[in-house]
Order: sequence, then structure tokens, then C-alpha cells
Amino acid sequence: MLRKSTYTFINDYSVNLDMSTHEKKVARIVRQLKRRKSKRPVSLKKRAVSHQVPNPKDKRHTDEKIDVSDLNNVLHIDRKKRICIAEPGITFTDLVCATMKHNLVPIVVPELKTITIGGAVAGCSLESMSFMYGGFHDTCLEYEVITAKGEVVTCTPKNRHSLLFQMLHGTFGTLGIITRLTFKLVPATKYVKVKYEKYDNLKDYQNAIWGHFKKKDVDFMDGIIHSPSEYVLSVADFVKRAPYTHSYDWMRVYYKSTSTRKEDYLKTADYFFRYDKGVTNVTPKSFLGRLFLGKFISSDEMLRIAKRFRKIIPSRMIPFTLDVFIPFSKMENFLTWYEKEVDHFPLWCVPYKRVRDYEWVSDELFRKNKDPLFVDLAIYGMHRDDGKNYYKMMEDKLFSIGGIKTLISGNYYSEKDFWKSWNRKNYYKVKHKTDPDNIFRDIYTKMCRTSRGLGK
Repeated sequence: MLRKSTYTFINDYSVNLDMSTHEKKVARIVRQLKRRKSKRPVSLKKRAVSHQVPNPKDKRHTDEKIDVSDLNNVLHIDRKKRICIAEPGITFTDLVCATMKHNLVPIVVPELKTITIGGAVAGCSLESMSFMYGGFHDTCLEYEVITAKGEVVTCTPKNRHSLLFQMLHGTFGTLGIITRLTFKLVPATKYVKVKYEKYDNLKDYQNAIWGHFKKKDVDFMDGIIHSPSEYVLSVADFVKRAPYTHSYDWMRVYYKSTSTRKEDYLKTADYFFRYDKGVTNVTPKSFLGRLFLGKFISSDEMLRIAKRFRKIIPSRMIPFTLDVFIPFSKMENFLTWYEKEVDHFPLWCVPYKRVRDYEWVSDELFRKNKDPLFVDLAIYGMHRDDGKNYYKMMEDKLFSIGGIKTLISGNYYSEKDFWKSWNRKNYYKVKHKTDPDNIFRDIYTKMCRTSRGLGK
């Protein structure tokens, strides 16, 4: 049996919310789960919009909901130990606002303001510090989780629930409900200075990425591949002063600026969310559209509109959206294939350190490569009407080179092929304990079938 959690508190230099308030929220969710008689699937009711790509046929729209919408507070900040405790529904924009008051920030801050910290763990979030630290989950120290049976569990990388701790990442809420996270912070200054390194070929681009990865001589690194002959690497550092600052929340488009500028200064929060109006698929695109509407339309608002009108939006209107993780040594192989078979640019490029061999990834996949560095290539905003299933093409190519994709959008794996990339043994070892009746659905069903309107 899983043991009920106990709360531990970090001592001095702290900012606290009354923990009894959090305990009451957890108790309410526990009661709702324990009172259920049905074994039909459930989904979570959250305050923040989901950052999975909308699918009009997704069966989760009609699920019974477990209300977690009030789990959105910072509970504790320890300035001395650089640790934060927070509830999963807090958005990164609110979190950064809270931690910056103490000259601290989360180590990995995803690109969109309304991504939540719980969503960052469940859905594999990363950003421009990932070349040193991996994903946001790699900075986490402890999770509090409610199982499907209403048991409250505290898991860490070293306690008796360590496999649950490791398997929560990338399994999209199918193993339990995260209700509290403890994670590391890093010192921050008020500004960030960005330098744009320009390259006209992939080899030089890779050499530059590898050089910064090995030397750790910058605080941040990501880039834009504008075309097969235009590569930009954005390297940045915290700085105390800035001669000017730019923000990219209205007329300016960040990914375009990487092609035209040599350097830039941004306030730290503006740097973190410089892609919030769209990574490489900015809406609206026209000058007049941005002038009149650009201040009000963010990625968050677009997702809300898509959800609200999902029944009347044709599937063909939803753009191809995908993040693929490529072993660094296979980057040329993949991009040569990609240019021939897909040929959609620009791509967002985020180097990602292989912090450890994750338990949720299959042994078979890890045997295919030993690279210490991956690159996340984000393919956003592509529209094609040529009858090809680009998601399936991508899945097949990735497996052949030891790569993997996130599951935030279209997934067409057969169940057999799915478990060639994800670790079935570890997954069900945890699943049978935390959700024996499968009310949260298993990950294959949820992300590959239910999301497309198939199965339960």
C-alpha cells in the first residue's frame, strides 16, 4: 500500500501561504475521488488553459471532472536555500513574478506565460537553460500526488516512491494528480543580454552549440533555424544593467528579430516569455492585425478560442505542431531527411542536456544512442493538404535514429510501436499501484486514441 504523506517545511528566509489552506484543497480532491462509484475515466478541471494542441474529437471534453482549479499558489520560497514549494496550477508568469521579488527564478522557465508548473512536469517542458539543466522536472526535488483511490503520497528521487517520482514526467497525468511541487531556484538579475550568432551551414552551427555546451560559458542558449542556409544561435546572460530594453508582446516578433539583430536587452521576465505571442507561428501576422489586435492575442487566448469553438473548427485548420528530440549526433541526418520530406521552416532549436536515462523512456530507445546532448526542434504552424500523415512519418523517422517526440499533438503510433519508445514495464509497475481501475486512462489510450476521438 502507498503511505499517506506528511508535510515537511523548509526553515528560514521564507515566504509562506497558510499550509492548512493547501491541506483543505487536497482533502476536497481526496473526498471527490473516494466518493466516486463509477470507474469511468475522469479528467481534470483546471484554471489555466491546456497547452496540448486542441483536437475537436477529443473525448476528454465530456469526461467527469476532478476540480483542481484552486491549486494555483506559491506556498513557500526559501531565499537562502533557493527552493520553492508551489501548487501545480500556478502559471510560470505568476511564479516568476513571485520569485523575482527575491532575485530568484525557476531554473527552467517554459516559453509561454500560462504553462503551469504541473503541466511542465506532465508534458516535458524545457527552455534555453536546458542545455545545462535538462527539463523543468530535472530541477524538481519532491512531488505530492493523489492517487486514483484518494491516497496522498509524497515522492522524491530517493524515497520508497522514487519510481513514481521519475515516471510522473512525460506521462500526462495518467499516474495521479500532482498537488504540490518542490523545486530549485537560481539567482537572477533584472536584465538579460542576448547575442545572436549567425551561421550559414549546419556544421558550424553544431560546433557553436557544442562549444557552449562544453564550456558552459553562457546562461541561456536556444536558436532559430530560419532555413537550411540561415542558422541563428541566441546566447544570453543575466546582466545588472541595460542601455535599453525591448519586449516582444505587441508589434515586434521575436523569432524574426533573431535574423536582423546582433544583440538585444530584455527585462528578465520579458526574456522568459519572448515567444508568448507565438514561437514561429505568430498570430496575427499582418502589420495592421498586430497593431490593432496583437496586444490582446497571445498563445493562451488562441487556445481558449480553439477550445470554445472546437465543434465548428475544421480539423484541417489546426496547424501541424510538434516537438522532436533529436540526438545531437543525428541532427544532420534528421534535417537532411526533413528538408526533403517536409521542408517547413523556421524551426525553433533548443539544446537539451541528457541529465539521466529517464525511467519512462524504453531501454530499446536508449540503446540506439549515447549522446550527452539532444536538440529539441519545434515545428509549429505548418499547414499541408497533400494527404500525407506527417505525424506518422515523424514517428517512424525518430525511432530509426533514437529520437522521441512529445505527445502534445497528433499521435498515430500503434500500441506495439508506442512501447518501443516508452517504457511499458516501469509505467505499469507504477500504474497498477496508483490507478488500478484506469480512471486517468493509460498513456497510450489517452494520448494516442482518446485525444483523436477513438476508444474510451
